[in-house]
Amino acid sequence: MDLYELRTQKSRILHSEARKFLPGGVTYAIKYWEPYPIYVSRAKGSRIWDVDGNEYLDFWMGHGAIIMGHAYEPVIRAAKEQLELGAHLGFCHEWEIKLAEIVTKMVPSVRLFRATNSGTEANMYAIRLARAYTGKNKIAKFEGHWHGGYDALHKAVNPPLDKPASLGLTDCVMNDTIVLPFNDLDGVRQKVKGKDLACIILEPVMGSNGMIPADREFLKGLRELCDELDILLIFDEVITGFRLARGGAQEYYGVLPDITTFGKILGGGIFPAGGFGGREDIMELLDQTKRKHYEMSFHGGTYAGNPLTARAGYTLLSELIKGDVYPKINALGEKARKGLEDIFSRHKVNAHVTGVGSLFAVHFTKEKPRDIRGAIGDTQLAKDCFYFMLNNNILCMKPSKQVFAPSAAHSEEDIELLLSVMEEFLKRVPT
Repeated sequence: MDLYELRTQKSRILHSEARKFLPGGVTYAIKYWEPYPIYVSRAKGSRIWDVDGNEYLDFWMGHGAIIMGHAYEPVIRAAKEQLELGAHLGFCHEWEIKLAEIVTKMVPSVRLFRATNSGTEANMYAIRLARAYTGKNKIAKFEGHWHGGYDALHKAVNPPLDKPASLGLTDCVMNDTIVLPFNDLDGVRQKVKGKDLACIILEPVMGSNGMIPADREFLKGLRELCDELDILLIFDEVITGFRLARGGAQEYYGVLPDITTFGKILGGGIFPAGGFGGREDIMELLDQTKRKHYEMSFHGGTYAGNPLTARAGYTLLSELIKGDVYPKINALGEKARKGLEDIFSRHKVNAHVTGVGSLFAVHFTKEKPRDIRGAIGDTQLAKDCFYFMLNNNILCMKPSKQVFAPSAAHSEEDIELLLSVMEEFLKRVPT
């Protein structure tokens, strides 16, 4: 029995129980690793504890949703108070207004906003809205970009890119989705030629496939191309929204989309949440006071914008709008990227770091990747690195690629610990 199994016996027992009731023993495949995942009992700041009492330095931070650290007190207090007043009402309330208002203040391109229950929902409604506004059916997305489980966007997500991303996706849906090469404007021009697209959607920073940022000039060129061909540009800012800057990636890059989608941080770091917003002339297609139902683009949901989530989100955004957190977390990201690149260089290992702001990822590749194809590297070395980190009480995701999203609760000492563990790992790698 290896060190991991010796330290995590209660997690092993829980996973054995979970397999009786959950397919694969988990609620999301990304949470699983062999021979079983850890089961977390509590979290605070930058740390989490598993059911066996092991303490970990957490760099996954709730899939990047937790920007201020676990159990951030102002949000917890607001949530507790709202629980007493009413967590789910089914009627209009002031917090949905406050949340929408602060989003429009923070995000440059968003003039009107609607809340959803997840980033997947936000992208689904955004695509429908783009089709409604343009009257066109075909859409385009980029290789390796993840926009949630919505059928029309569940294409060319992970290698091999020519294989179905899931069973159950129909040809009639997939044929309306064009796949584009990331960070390659000439390639995009060739692919969209004659396609008459309703929209192009992308993550300004390709997330789960390795935090690979878009080139600034690529985004500017994409904006110009969309204007030229009358295509709506959608930024999926589920990860980058309120993370790279107060106004997300669009503020950071200085490129404005027509529609923006949100998730993760929008729920205060503790509740499921999503949302989408954009220009008035686009968003007014959701306005039931101006149109009959068959003239509208539908959006709704039982829990969309519920007061508990909306208040938690508003409370967190009220802190983020001050802007104080960004220099700190971005400096942590930069320290990690520079430190890791230095370690890889000194050990003469084929590895690189990508990312921007507080986001970064490790790629065991010969060249620094600019897209998903360049991010395909030494998967065994990546897996060995993941387990070495795990056994040294550092958590990130995932075994195939290490992705990090530090929070305001992390310190420079936490980054130093990460660097020292990586250094120790590479000392054990044959050259």
